[in-house]
Amino acid sequence: MKIKTNKTNSANAQIEAEIPRTIIDANIEKIAKNLTKTASVQGFRKGKVPVAVVKKQYGERLIQDAEAEALREVLNKGLDELKVAMSSLIGEPNITRFDKSDDKIEVTVKVAMRPEINLDNYADMVTPFEKPVISDKEVETRLEKLADSQGKFVDLKNKRAAQNGDSAIIDFEGSIDGELFEGGAAKEFALVLGSNQFIPGFEEQVAGMKIGEEKVIKVTFPENYGSDKLAGKDSEFKVKLHNIQEKVKVEIDEAFAAKMLAGQDDKSLENLRTQLKIQLENEALAKLYNEDLKPALLEMFVTKINFDLPEFVVEQEIDVSLNKKASTMSEDEIKELRENADKLQELRETFRDDAQKSVKATFIIDALATAQKVRVDENEVMQTIYYEAMQMGQDPRLAYDKYKNAGYLPAIQMSMVEDKVLTQILNSKIKEA
Repeated sequence: MKIKTNKTNSANAQIEAEIPRTIIDANIEKIAKNLTKTASVQGFRKGKVPVAVVKKQYGERLIQDAEAEALREVLNKGLDELKVAMSSLIGEPNITRFDKSDDKIEVTVKVAMRPEINLDNYADMVTPFEKPVISDKEVETRLEKLADSQGKFVDLKNKRAAQNGDSAIIDFEGSIDGELFEGGAAKEFALVLGSNQFIPGFEEQVAGMKIGEEKVIKVTFPENYGSDKLAGKDSEFKVKLHNIQEKVKVEIDEAFAAKMLAGQDDKSLENLRTQLKIQLENEALAKLYNEDLKPALLEMFVTKINFDLPEFVVEQEIDVSLNKKASTMSEDEIKELRENADKLQELRETFRDDAQKSVKATFIIDALATAQKVRVDENEVMQTIYYEAMQMGQDPRLAYDKYKNAGYLPAIQMSMVEDKVLTQILNSKIKEA
């Protein structure tokens, strides 16, 4: 058997081999003899089936198994010559050529290896940054919002027109071109004016109404409204105002603080302000991380850390992008691509740069996770999905099963690993202002 190997780079290699017909024949003979011990053939006792009968009954299968064994030998010998361990391969070896003739088989196998990534100075690449500073004014604004959220609505003592901040108790009935639409009516609905709970223009027209008043409100649904039947449509709502309630303000004092800090040892107003400041700092830091620092950090690593990429992984990423694009194309456009190989290849190439960056980022995060000993197990993924489902009022178990059945769990897990890795790096670079 002739074998020739070529290591394209640290992540890709090629094995070319010429398998003589004699090796395939020898493999067929060996496999057939082994089958005589276990094969069940009518008219023969088990273990007593002649080799010739086994060859006749299992002819095509014997050839396939013999060729597969020869290919395994090609791979093993090729990897030995390349000095590449089987455990370092990524994905399945790709047979790009398999030419059979009467006396031999010529085969080419491409293999991909896990990239070698140098992370010696990754921490030095990250620029230190100042922790966001929260002002006393921001703390007071959050304190006032917290107090406002604790306020209760009570019936007006002095009757007046509805205004922003009031809870207007209304009946409403919506129609488009004189026809009622689903979900457009309710009785004694409590609408807080200024909350922007309803479509633009509705609450503004309720403001100024008096108890017992009836009114026709005209509004236009936004173009990006969730329902296609309503988006961009002009509508009319018959509205009757039954009652007006105003919110009783809660005093910001020690009693209020004690209520908000129930279960804590220090229930003082000063500690409440401290807790709110910490909350605001965490929110500001999370916003800074997610919107600015994390994307910039990953982009910087992708730009500065260079290594060879496994070709087939990049091609798979291109295929994913191509399939997404195809899902938005018309049948005529897809047909044209099927009939024009050059045009299809041209479209594929438009995704190559982004695919290479995406694959590179994935390997970098994987290497950083190993370096920082960051792990996310399946139980942690489940807890995250459960928590988010409960926040949205969904059944956690159904949500988890949906993601699992769709094959999304690995992607969610990788996203969580990325978040942990980048957060850990950034946390080490915070400077107190």
